Amino acid sequence: MSTKQKVLWVLVALWTLPAAASRLSVFVSVAPQRYLLERIGGQHVHVSVLVRPGHSPATYEPTPKQMAALAAADLYVRIGVPFEDAWMERIASSNPNLMVIDARDGLPLRDMIGHQDHEAKHMRHITRKDPHIWLSPPLALKMATQLFDLLSELDPGHRVEYEKTYRHLAADLDQLDQDIQTLLAGLHKRSFMVFHPAWGYFADTYGLQQVSIEVEGKQPGPRSLARLIDSARAQGVKTVFVDSRISHKHANTVADAIGGRVVTIDPLAEDYVQNLRQVARILASVNQ
Repeated sequence: MSTKQKVLWVLVALWTLPAAASRLSVFVSVAPQRYLLERIGGQHVHVSVLVRPGHSPATYEPTPKQMAALAAADLYVRIGVPFEDAWMERIASSNPNLMVIDARDGLPLRDMIGHQDHEAKHMRHITRKDPHIWLSPPLALKMATQLFDLLSELDPGHRVEYEKTYRHLAADLDQLDQDIQTLLAGLHKRSFMVFHPAWGYFADTYGLQQVSIEVEGKQPGPRSLARLIDSARAQGVKTVFVDSRISHKHANTVADAIGGRVVTIDPLAEDYVQNLRQVARILASVNQ
């Protein structure tokens, strides 16, 4: 079934439902997507997140209850996180009427490139498109614009409301971008170290350099770890940022070696605007 046919199917389904039950049912992969959709869709959209709190989008497996709920959904908005590679084909084939769109369409994607095997004689270069586009407010705004257009197409009767809520969201994202620029503008140190390389788009947007301990889901060997420690010392890095969903073992090793500390920041927090503003404040405080 083509995308156009699926749009028509969704429209027919909505028109034939009772008013109280006519909300669009949308699934997304990660919580920040729900924030954007709910800000625009309000009471007219019911949004479910597939990756449950505390779980990693790299290894997540949908529950039987979630798979059953997908059968009644109108739309799935994917974003490129690793678990989708294993599950999206299965989800789409099991639900032929489910409209699946990719939030990355038309957006400039960065490569998640690294030297996966520092221990080998010849280092292997691994390239994968970085899915963490929501961590750049300007890119989040582009996603929001596409979501507004999509909701307006699927539910034209509420377009005026969607436009109003979209404009409020756009203003908040613009203000967030300006606030982060102000917080980070005068930093003396422009590098920051993370365990998992989720913050590349954020770094690119604000003129920073992300230094990652983990590359392509692989933890470093002894020589790679030694190089990272030397690099951190040379750049004056004193903080290693980690995600609470991932083991902190190697992050603690690096932090101990450089006389620094480990700080948790969350790339998947649903309170999107407040979370990114707080991350910027933390970066500003440790990179002076």
